[in-house]
Amino acid sequence: MGSSAPPAPHTPTSEPAQQPNAGRPDSGTGAEPKPDDSDVRIRSALADVNVSRETLGVWPDPAHAGDLPPIAAEARRAVSVSNMTGGRAFPRPAQRRVICVANQKGGVGKTTTTVNIAAALAMHGCRVLVIDLDPQGNASTGLSIDHHAGTPSIYDVLIEGATIDEVAVPVEAIANLWCAPATIDLAGAEIELVSVVARESRLARAINDFSGEVDYILVDCPPSLGLLTLNALVAAEEVLIPIQCEYYALEGLGQLIRNVDLVRAHLNDRIRVSTILLTMYDGRTRLADQVAAEVRKHFGDLVLEAVVPRSVRVSEAPGYGQSVMTYDPGSRGATSYFDAAREIAGRSTKAGSDA
Repeated sequence: MGSSAPPAPHTPTSEPAQQPNAGRPDSGTGAEPKPDDSDVRIRSALADVNVSRETLGVWPDPAHAGDLPPIAAEARRAVSVSNMTGGRAFPRPAQRRVICVANQKGGVGKTTTTVNIAAALAMHGCRVLVIDLDPQGNASTGLSIDHHAGTPSIYDVLIEGATIDEVAVPVEAIANLWCAPATIDLAGAEIELVSVVARESRLARAINDFSGEVDYILVDCPPSLGLLTLNALVAAEEVLIPIQCEYYALEGLGQLIRNVDLVRAHLNDRIRVSTILLTMYDGRTRLADQVAAEVRKHFGDLVLEAVVPRSVRVSEAPGYGQSVMTYDPGSRGATSYFDAAREIAGRSTKAGSDA
């Protein structure tokens, strides 16, 4: 990543951390592993979830912070978001976490979630790489990264054999954050990959060869279940699914879960759905409460406590080439993404202690 790339990892004094997809079984062989508890819960929920006008749940206040009054809690969180240097750092994972942000349904906040979670993690002590795998390049735009045709991009990694080190560039506004951009060339990548050997593992190999020392790699997927998303699922260990708080929230989720199962059975036995984030929550509507309550009821602790409200500031930020974390750190959208990022970082600590 040029002179601004994160340094290569130091030689560890203890047993080296296992690479994200080490030991992945060959794509054509191997018995199907037993689905983990999270996937069982998700498939069960899809079968019986019912968001009706008669079903009303109570959604916990997303601004909850101890015994502080709501205004004081919001103020404290706003200060935490904007205090990029003096605030308490998030815990860093023991080994690199590769998280695929995916949902077959478009317009649920995938890219917005990727950009703002990445920004929040980087602003609070973690080193983060965003891989923009969507041909629209919206994550690149949101991080103010040049992605016109011909720019070195993730297309060159998938098709031309370039390395991520060669295409990733630092995000100027936020230290510890890098982006491997997408260009319009990526729109034809799925067709070009058809004749490539091991086409579904191109991104996984590139990530395994990446020499940068980062704590998180967040992969922003396109709103489809084609070869680009498949590459992300093969490369990642975790799937983060944003779900909008609207009636059709679970539309397409079943097919995504089935694809995760297939990938785990044949290509990447480490992949799992680890996180669900509720987005576009509108507290003025009864339906938003119903959807949020039903999702939490059926998916349990997979769902983050933080919810992301509908926010004008979140929508405005990409137009200025920024995340909402830098565009308006005190806004409800920024504090909500800060809370979500803090939960995700905290889960890495819990996972490490449970291992």
